[in-house]
Amino acid sequence: MKTPPIVSPQEWEAARQELLVEEKQLTRARDALAAKRRRMPWAAVEKEYEFDGPQGRVSLLDLFQGRRQLIVYRAFFEPGVYGWPDHACRGCSMLADQVGHVAHLNARGTTLVFASRAPQPEIERVKSRMGWTHIPWFTITDDFDSDFGVDEWHGTNAFFRDGDRVFRTYFINVRGDEALGSLWSYLDMTALGRQETWEDSPEGYPQTAPYEWWNWHDEYGEEAEPSQGWMDQIRRG
Repeated sequence: MKTPPIVSPQEWEAARQELLVEEKQLTRARDALAAKRRRMPWAAVEKEYEFDGPQGRVSLLDLFQGRRQLIVYRAFFEPGVYGWPDHACRGCSMLADQVGHVAHLNARGTTLVFASRAPQPEIERVKSRMGWTHIPWFTITDDFDSDFGVDEWHGTNAFFRDGDRVFRTYFINVRGDEALGSLWSYLDMTALGRQETWEDSPEGYPQTAPYEWWNWHDEYGEEAEPSQGWMDQIRRG
């Protein structure tokens, strides 16, 4: 293994600042891409789909749980997949391990669910074993996977709900999925984005000030407005 040169702290900092220019360019390019996603045309979902869940049969509309946005990751856990019945697909399992607390997504009107073809008892068993109890996980019962490009390989679909109408707004798969799991990676693929004032979004899209809406995952809904202590900390930062 041929390692890089060993330099002084001053030289190291100079090299870091040089690379930081490119990192900032990457960040701005990622923000610009997310802005284009928010301007993507939508495709109406005319077909009705059903899933089995912990409380029984539900529709695609039900998966939103009353929120405006829905993200569905197609995880491979079913007969024929390597690891069955003890494990889901290794790659899908790695992604599940990356998923943060969904309460932060919910606070932005967004629901995240996983969907597989395994029966609910098997899903609940592997969720408990692997520490995925925070991820809502449903059983596909029809052509949802083939209709949305995830019958042969994993992928993540984003949807928007307008009343009882559902629209497909974006789709990420293959290597795009490997970066998902964090709050921001999921919000950046949705039609509404992070919903913060600094974003380049179409006119009329919901936006609030950054930081102010953040909360502990067990206290969303406890306060109508950010606490004064939190606002003071933001200003100091």
